[in-house]
Amino acid sequence: MGLNHRAGAGAPAGMFHPSTFTLDNGMQVVAIENHRAPVVSHWVWYRVGTADSPPGKSGLPHFLEHLMFKGTEAIAPGEFSKIVARHGGNDNAMTSSDFTAYFQNIAKDRLAMVMEMEADRMANLRLDPAHVLAERDVILEERSSRVDNQPGAMLHEQLDAAQFLNHPYRLPIIGWYHEIASYTREDALAFYDLWYAPNNAILVVAGDITLDELRPLAERTYGRVAPRPTPERQRLVEPPQLAERRIELAHERVEQPSLVRSYLAPSHATAANGRAHALEVLAELFGGGGTSRLYRAIVVDQALASGIGAYYRGTSLDQTAFRIYGSPRGEVDLDRLEQALDAEIGKLVADGVNEAEVERVKSRLIAESVYARDSLTTAVRVFGSALTTGSTIEDVEGWPASIAAVTKGQVEEAARELFDRGRSVTGRLTPARNGSRPAPDAAAADASTG
Repeated sequence: MGLNHRAGAGAPAGMFHPSTFTLDNGMQVVAIENHRAPVVSHWVWYRVGTADSPPGKSGLPHFLEHLMFKGTEAIAPGEFSKIVARHGGNDNAMTSSDFTAYFQNIAKDRLAMVMEMEADRMANLRLDPAHVLAERDVILEERSSRVDNQPGAMLHEQLDAAQFLNHPYRLPIIGWYHEIASYTREDALAFYDLWYAPNNAILVVAGDITLDELRPLAERTYGRVAPRPTPERQRLVEPPQLAERRIELAHERVEQPSLVRSYLAPSHATAANGRAHALEVLAELFGGGGTSRLYRAIVVDQALASGIGAYYRGTSLDQTAFRIYGSPRGEVDLDRLEQALDAEIGKLVADGVNEAEVERVKSRLIAESVYARDSLTTAVRVFGSALTTGSTIEDVEGWPASIAAVTKGQVEEAARELFDRGRSVTGRLTPARNGSRPAPDAAAADASTG
């Protein structure tokens, strides 16, 4: 049994103060105490996502996520969620490029029950061929409704495909339509056997629970699941981007044009010297809400946009993207909006930032992390997404101190390295001209079971 320890003890400031240990079969267990109510949020995270799809089977991890609700010898198909609901809880699952997660929110005295159920389907999934084919049709319909009929989702899929030429982050999480249509029961079971093992999973439980209470439950349920060899995740390397890329999607459903500018950026797992934390500060300073530079300049002062912002998602196993988005106001065209955006980027790179705005943004980010402690699901999602993408508990607990340590110079250096038009992708969404529209075949940025 792994050594129990309080995580992040050496960090100047912590976030959630979890406890952790590892079962004999290699499954990490994390407990996050929050005793405000007798409820728990119970999550199992697998280190596998759509970027790990077999060639020609994009989105297969999301398909398997759906099939995990189709039963075992102990639980009939479709009964898993009904059992949870009968006991006053709710459950769901989600797939990303880097992980797949399953969760139940339920009263503390029902925790042992859902742990037994989740451990059962980790080892004993049974798939009736008819159920597999029916669920494949569900995924095809999900793609049609959530992507192929949603111009914004279609644009983001095309943006990802242009951003990543070689790396599997180019793949839609839900999968390409023609590849979804090729899924078989054997595909799903082979993927399940390859990746769904306790040594490739992390259990995170937040709520009215202590590690001493959780340990025997975990040993009695997940601890009985035998470990299996799982492959190392091998990702294709993205080649250097040598030219600016631009895409334009015209669609009859579009009433309000929009613009997205995307830059390749390092993630927490790939960045060095605190660069990812500097990018988090930069995203908030430049495009994080109504007090950001972009909003004040382009929405308030110039009245060119109805909305504008920026975001950076540093939780990624490989490199990620820093994106800026906006929609023009009234009769303003996308050219004018893009010119204004480029002007603001140019000012930021040339003139830098000032100490006061950096300190203000850092204080706001740290304050938001304090408020996040009140949410069970936020706590679990923070740890699950971090631990499945190369970060550690200590990294999460040390995040406030890492943000506090970001300097003005680091933000300026991050901006100079990031904002290179030659390494960008610009996407435009416009109303269809002459009744034209693209053939449907596009995919969602995130997908989960209903």
